[in-house]
Amino acid sequence: MTLLQAILLGIVEGITEYLPVSSTGHLILVSRALGLADTEANRSAIDQFNIVVQGAAVLAVLGLYRNDVRAMLYAMLRWIGGIARVQCVSMDADLRLARNLLLSFLPAAVIGKLFDERIEQLLFGSLPVMCALAVGGVAMLIIAPSVRRRAAESAADAHARPTGASISALAALAIGLVQCIAMVPGTSRSMVTIVAALACGMHPREAARYSFLLALPTLGGACVYKGSKMLSSGGSLELLGGWLPIGVGLVAAFISAVLSIRWLVGFLGRGGFALFGWWRIALAVLVGIALLQGWIPR
Repeated sequence: MTLLQAILLGIVEGITEYLPVSSTGHLILVSRALGLADTEANRSAIDQFNIVVQGAAVLAVLGLYRNDVRAMLYAMLRWIGGIARVQCVSMDADLRLARNLLLSFLPAAVIGKLFDERIEQLLFGSLPVMCALAVGGVAMLIIAPSVRRRAAESAADAHARPTGASISALAALAIGLVQCIAMVPGTSRSMVTIVAALACGMHPREAARYSFLLALPTLGGACVYKGSKMLSSGGSLELLGGWLPIGVGLVAAFISAVLSIRWLVGFLGRGGFALFGWWRIALAVLVGIALLQGWIPR
């Protein structure tokens, strides 16, 4: 893999990771179009790269939401240490948010560990991505009017809605189960978690915030897991050209992810959702044409 290819893949990852369009699906399509998956060994290596580069997107969220993360860590440390404290509403809320994020993360941790290799073998290809993009696009167009209406609520109504800290433990677990659907490439982790959070009653802006924070353990765990596999195998790292392309890809992904997150929060806050549905459908059509013409492998 050349440095230019690593930069391109990093930019694609950063832009699409938090947009509800599926970063994994886009990375699979771009890497196939670039001819980086021409052999089974190269395919395995580039698929691992595509997961590892998500670490930059995790750092982007960590930087932008550092105050939320700091508050949750502080609340958890005080709780674990059994430190007596004056009742503090904000600290209780931080602790509940941390609890809910953990519950939402657990299903993916368990199911991902059990079925990771099987999913890669069966679903990491252009045809499954095309199908998932199309289905997700239609679903987004169906729910877009509801998202737009909720975003138009008055400020008072929006503040009265549930938040990541106020939803029940059962609702948090349900969001985590829905997140597992995104293990199918082309589905989009961001899309399914935002939709699940909206179904729990959250305002679109709060749903996006919860989805972004949930990415920290989910994507961080996947990045560490895939990175350790890459190091232990050795062959994948060599096929990718060493650490330099990986480092360059991570930097490109970080910068583009920061810009993408800032834009998306404002866009969803205004009720924007249909745009992503149309993008997914248009891309699915293009992939279908490319498959029929033999321009990209299945």
